[in-house]
Amino acid sequence: MITSLAVYVIWRYKKRRFSSSHFFSTRILSNIFNHDAEGGSIYFGVPVFSYSELEEATDDFNSSRVLGEGGYGTVYYGKLKDGREIAVKRLYEHNCKRMEQFVNEIDILTRLRHNNLVTLYGCTSRRSRELLLVYEYIPNGTLADHLHGDRAKDGSLTWPVRMNIAVETASALAYLHASDVIHCDVKTNNILLDHNFGVKVADFGISRLFPNDVSHISTTPRGTPGYIDPKYHECYQLTSKSDVYSFGVVLVELISSMPAVDMNRHSQEINLANYAINKIIKSAVNELIDPSLGFDSDTKTWEMTTSVAELAFLCLQTDREVRPTMVEVLDTLKEIQTNLNANEAKIVVAPPFPESEDIFLLKKVKSLPSPNSVTDKWTTCSDITCTK
Repeated sequence: MITSLAVYVIWRYKKRRFSSSHFFSTRILSNIFNHDAEGGSIYFGVPVFSYSELEEATDDFNSSRVLGEGGYGTVYYGKLKDGREIAVKRLYEHNCKRMEQFVNEIDILTRLRHNNLVTLYGCTSRRSRELLLVYEYIPNGTLADHLHGDRAKDGSLTWPVRMNIAVETASALAYLHASDVIHCDVKTNNILLDHNFGVKVADFGISRLFPNDVSHISTTPRGTPGYIDPKYHECYQLTSKSDVYSFGVVLVELISSMPAVDMNRHSQEINLANYAINKIIKSAVNELIDPSLGFDSDTKTWEMTTSVAELAFLCLQTDREVRPTMVEVLDTLKEIQTNLNANEAKIVVAPPFPESEDIFLLKKVKSLPSPNSVTDKWTTCSDITCTK
C-alpha cells in the first residue's frame, strides 16, 4: 500500500511538473474553445470565421492565390466581403502538431501589440473542416523575396531601406523578448514588407513563452536550417540568445544579399553564418558586402555596412554570453542609423562582457574606434562546453 502511494505521488509530481513547463496545455485548449462555434463568435480575443467564408475569400483556395509555403502550412491571399484583404494560413493535414501550432499562434499573438508584428484577424473553429488562421495581408512580399528571390532585381532595397528593415525587425524581437516570448524561427522569409518597406514579423507557430525565472528551456531544436543557434542545436537549450543568433544571420543577408544556405558555395561556407565569419576573420569583409550597395564609392555606406557586419559577428558567436541582447542590438542599430549623416559612426555595445585571453574580440568591441575596425584581423571566440 505504501509503495503504491509513493508511486502515485511521484507520478502526480512528474505530471504536474511537465504540465507547468509545457506551453501547450489542455487548459489553454479549453479556454480557447469554451464557446466554440462555426462563425460569428469570439474566443480567446479573436473572431471566428466560417470555413465557407474563407473558402469564398480565397476563391476555393485557388493555387493562383498562394502567397507562400512553409514547413507547417500554405498561405493564401483572400478578400473578405467587407473589403479587407487577408492572408489565410492553411495548416497541413498531415502535420501531427497542427492543433498545437494553431493554438500556440493564437495565444501568442493575442498577447502582443506592436507595429512591426503581423496582426491576427481571427481563425476558424475547431469544428471547421480545416484549421485556418487569418492575418492582415502584407502586400510587398518577404524580405527574402527582395534579397535573393523573385523581387531581387528591382533595386528597391537600397542601403537606407535595408538599415530601416534591420532596426524595425530588431524592435519587434526586442519587444517579444520583453514580453517573455522567443520567436524560434527568425528568418528573412518570416519578415514581411508593406508598400513602404515597413516590417511585419510573422509566423509564431513554434514560438515559446519564456518564464523570467528560468535560464533556458530544454526542448528539441526547432527552426530553419541556416538560422538555428548551434548551441541550441548542440545542447537542446533554448534562450532568447537563440533569436539573437538567427537575427545575426538576417543581418548578414541584409549586407550580402546572399541566402542563409547555398549548396553552390564551398563546403565549409554553405552556411552563410560560417561564410560571413570566415570573411571577417580574413579581413575580407569587402567580399561579403553586396557590391550593388555602392560601398566602394560611398564612404558612409562602407562605414555603416561594416558596422553592421561587426554587430552580426557578435550575434553569431558560439558563446552565448558574448552575444548581445536584442535590446543592445537594437540600440546599436539605431546608433548606426542615426549616424547616417554624421562624419563618423561608432558602435557602443552595452554588455560588460567578461575578459579572456583567448577572446580578442571582446577587447575590440569595448571601444571600436571606427567602423573600419572590421577590416582589422579578428579572432573568433573559442567554443564552450555545454552545461546542464
